[in-house]
Amino acid sequence: MAMPDDDRFASALRGFGPVGILAMLSIFLTGNVFAGDMVVLPVGAALILLWRWRSHTPWSAIGYVRPRNWTITIASGIICGVAFKLLMKTMVMPLLGAPVVNHAYHFLAGNRALIPAAIWAMLVAGFAEETAFHGFLFERMEKFFGSGIPAKTSIVLLTSVWFGLEHYTVQGLPGVEQATITGLVFGSIFAVTGRLFVLMIAHASFDLTAYAIIYFDLESRVGHLVFR
Repeated sequence: MAMPDDDRFASALRGFGPVGILAMLSIFLTGNVFAGDMVVLPVGAALILLWRWRSHTPWSAIGYVRPRNWTITIASGIICGVAFKLLMKTMVMPLLGAPVVNHAYHFLAGNRALIPAAIWAMLVAGFAEETAFHGFLFERMEKFFGSGIPAKTSIVLLTSVWFGLEHYTVQGLPGVEQATITGLVFGSIFAVTGRLFVLMIAHASFDLTAYAIIYFDLESRVGHLVFR
């Protein structure tokens, strides 16, 4: 018996034929709408949620798994995100020879007018980038490469490098290095847990911590806490 049109279209969206490839290109070529250097609208992530609905893909396949305890999830995400950013700023990035001051975003220092836009951008990035690079890309690549340990390891590496390169235009090599390392850590966690919400919170907390350090002009002080 022939499949209903909706089921046929859903199957095509889940596949890697012309319809599936066009859907993926639409998502990643659309990406985000920016105002200056900050995300305003996460169009690509919204299209992923639309793709999930029309393709009949389970929420869990893109990491949208309801936490057993929201309080623990939120607290864990915030603590991990803040601690991870401080570790990167005080130890990892100095060891890589990165400048202490992030010149790409130094215009945010003391800039009260941009506080609402900056906070919104950090929150949007946590949702959009985790949905795209770990939820959607993991689902697509697992369908293509498989879900064994070698395949998942390759997916973590590929998505991390891709995520890192996305930061080159605005932040240069230091941005690529930081984003790649962040992608490796968050991607490894997602590969093991398959849960995205704690990573969204950790990602947003990471970015908000970076923003606070910049806004209060603490980059030099924090960056030299370990290495003088």
